[in-house]
This record gives sequence, structure tokens and C-alpha cells, in this order.
Amino acid sequence: MWYTVIAGDSLYRIAQRFGTTVEILQQANKLRTTNLNIGQVLYIPPVPGRVFQYTIQPGDSLYNLARLFSTTIPSLMQLNNLQSDLIYVGQRILIPFYTEVIVNVSMANIRSGPGANYSSIAIMQQGARLPVTGYRNGWYQVGLYNGAIGWISGNIVILAAYDSSRPIQPIIGFYTLAEGPGLPGSYASFVENVSQLSTVAPFFYQISRNNPTQIDRFFQFTNQDIQVIVAIAHRNNIKVLPVVHNLLYRPGGVALAKDLVRELVSSPQNRRAFAQNLVQLVEANNFDGVNIDIEDAYTEDSENLAQLYVDIAEAFRSRGYFLSASVPSRISDEPFNPFSDPFDYEVIGGAVDEFIVMLYNEFGWPGSPPGPPVSIPWMRRVLNYTKTKMPWYKIAAAVSVFGFDFNLDAGTSSYASYDRAIQLANQYGSTIQFDANFQTPWFAYTSAQGQQHQVWFENADSIRAKVQTAWNMGINGVALWRLRMEDPAIWDMLANETVVKKIVENYRL
Repeated sequence: MWYTVIAGDSLYRIAQRFGTTVEILQQANKLRTTNLNIGQVLYIPPVPGRVFQYTIQPGDSLYNLARLFSTTIPSLMQLNNLQSDLIYVGQRILIPFYTEVIVNVSMANIRSGPGANYSSIAIMQQGARLPVTGYRNGWYQVGLYNGAIGWISGNIVILAAYDSSRPIQPIIGFYTLAEGPGLPGSYASFVENVSQLSTVAPFFYQISRNNPTQIDRFFQFTNQDIQVIVAIAHRNNIKVLPVVHNLLYRPGGVALAKDLVRELVSSPQNRRAFAQNLVQLVEANNFDGVNIDIEDAYTEDSENLAQLYVDIAEAFRSRGYFLSASVPSRISDEPFNPFSDPFDYEVIGGAVDEFIVMLYNEFGWPGSPPGPPVSIPWMRRVLNYTKTKMPWYKIAAAVSVFGFDFNLDAGTSSYASYDRAIQLANQYGSTIQFDANFQTPWFAYTSAQGQQHQVWFENADSIRAKVQTAWNMGINGVALWRLRMEDPAIWDMLANETVVKKIVENYRL
């Protein structure tokens, strides 16, 4: 929630008013001192388990309160079930933490200004959700997938204002093509759940093995496939960020991936050429930016690798494109894991618009003992470190929606989607348990060959725990890897127990 500083305010008084602390306000707003200026806008982070309330003072009006709390009069009225704009001294009212409108006609024009005479800048389909940033004469000012601001008539939308009593988070969905029976494509999951997604990230592009400044297509898809995904996403106010990665080279594997990154980042000329090719990729396909997913690199290349993100950001920023990075998990500045050590969180976090921490594979790597892909204690540990390196509003937590089938006798593991996990539990008559510490379901079985197995997977309960943890820790999103391997019940859980923020805000800090 946003608050505008008025005469007589201090950080201490504001903290007392909203049930938080001076330190939290300073951290959330990057304040080096406690000095404030009248008219300064502060972000008030949510306090888990509490909602923001305000006691009406003499001279207050809904108009003034809407300006003070960066909300709208209709939002205040809707959240508090007010039948008119009349309020009285001593009255306690809820302050909206987030407001959106939902399109309730088949197709709706988003205008460049608050009136039907303004030009149309986007078209939304029925059910599209748009975050509200203002209101004027029956028209709502709304945020769009590409960072633009538009206007929509109040006559063709449903208003929904929310307090902070449940998680309000962007949800990012990684979109893949089918890779076999156990790795299905994401299309059906994407189109059936557009209302619960903020960003779709198609895993479609790879750093070229022939010239690492170039970008190759990953697997087989057509230009029409891309156009369909982009059109569906944009009509539902979903940002499209294609993933550009350095994974799964055949032949070559991890060694080739590392060598390609070394060559790519070795010179300013290579880094800038790659950045320009990313710009061309965005412009050719009407994308909104990119997600860079580099996972295999040499630790000695850490400084040049971090500079790559800085150079891409420089090329993107002037064009208004969004730069997202998916980065392996770290827990300290000290060397911890050769997989994650090459990544300088502070430099990369300073460059990008969104820093997606890949929390999965806590277990499941070659030789790993049995356990969940992402446990809650591991999630907290990684995010606590990440928050020391960059602003909270850039951080999103990437969690898997699938799990692993561990063969304890062979010491191996294989992917297990939710459907596969349930199939195995039913086949072997296993009882599914829920680990209270890890907040993850699991079960054991003995195969037909007499080998002992444990299956750890994700379901609606475990994803709920991760979304709630992200909210409680004050970060700005949850990413799901990968769509169509999930428990279908997660979508009802998100719809009924959370609020999916449709865009990543421009935090004016």
C-alpha cells in the first residue's frame, strides 16, 4: 500500500499507525535517514495477519483519504460496503491494499484517456483483470502488461478492492513444449488459467552453440505458435517474457554451456551484440521483455557474467522493455555451490527489473537423498539472503510444481508430475503423508522389482505454503516451473485464497 506523507508525520508515527516498524519502512523505501518530506510517497509493506484500518478524523473526506493512501473513492466504498461517500469522525474503515477491475463484456477497449473519444491502446477480453491506479469521471486508470497506463469505462467492468488479509502476489508461469509422456506441454494449463497468471515465460530460446551472441530456437515451434501465445496473454493483461537459456545442449552438455557463457561475456562487444539481438527478438515477436536463464557458468567469469545483465538492462531500459533473470539459489557471499557461486546477486539484482530465485532442486540432483524439490526452511534461508542484496520488490521465488521419485536402492531419481505421483500412490496402495517441517507431501512404495522408493511432490497445500511464505517474507512474486505438471487444484486455491497481482508494479522508490 502507498501512503503520502502529511504535515506532522514521522517514520515513528507512520509505523505506529500501520502496525509496523521504522526499520521495515526504511528498508522497504530505501531510506538512509528518518527524515521525511511532505508529499513524499511511502510504500507500506503488509503485516501478516493484519489489515490496514484508519480512524476518521475531523476534516476527513473520502476524496482526501483516497489521495492520502494512493487509492480511489470507489475502492474505499467497495471495500467498506459504503452506500454513499458520507463518513463520520471516529469511524473505522479498511484501506485497500490492492484494487483491480475485471472486464465483464466480451471485448473491451483500453483508452489513452478517460473517455470514449480517446484512442484505443489495447483490447482486453472478458475476465481480464486490470490493476487500478486512478479514477476519473466514471473511468478507471489501469496498468497494462507492457508497463503502459490506460483507461477503461466503469460501465464494462467489475470493481474488486482487497485488504491485506490474504496474499497478494504476482504469479509467473513457465511455459514449455511437450518433451515426452512425463513432460507434457503447457498450452492447456496456460489457456485455462489466464486469470491466475501475471506473466507467462515461454521456454523457447537458447544461446546459440555456433555463436553465443546469437539466439536459437529451442525445440520446434512456429511463428504462429508464438503469435497465439502472445495474443492470448495480452488480451488477458499477462506479460510475455520468453526464456533465453544455456541449457540442455546435445552433444556438449554442461561443459559446452559453460564455454559458451565464457565466450559470450568475455568482451563488451560480445555482451552488447547479445543485448541487441535480444532487443530484436522482443521487437520481432511483440514480447514485453525477456527472462535470462543462465545456469551453468565458470566461477572465474562471475564479474563478466554480472556485467552481461548490466549491458542488457542498458539496452532495454531506453526502450521500456522488461528484464527478468532466473538465477540459481545462494545462501551467503561465501562459496557454497559451484552451480550458484558464479552469480553476483547484488550486481545482477541492481540491473534487472525482476530477480527470480530458482529454489528447486534442493533435492533431486544426481546422488541426492530423498526430499522435496523446495522445502519451506530452504525457501526462507535463500530469500533471507537475497533480500540483503536487492530491493524486495524485485524478488520472486521460483518453485517447482512437480516432484521426484527416488529409487533408494539404485540411488537415482526421476521427475514425477502431480498426476504421476497420484498414479504411483494408487498403484501401490501408498498412504500420502504431509511433512510438517518441509510442508510437502510424500509417500513410499516398493516397486515390482522389490526396490524401495520415496516420492516427494507438490500439491495445492504445498504451493499454498510457498505463496504464503513469499507473502510473509515481503517479496514480490512466485514463479511456477512448469505449467501442466501441477496439481489442478492449485488454480482454485489461488483464485479463492490469494489475489493474483496482474502486473509487477513500478515501485516509485
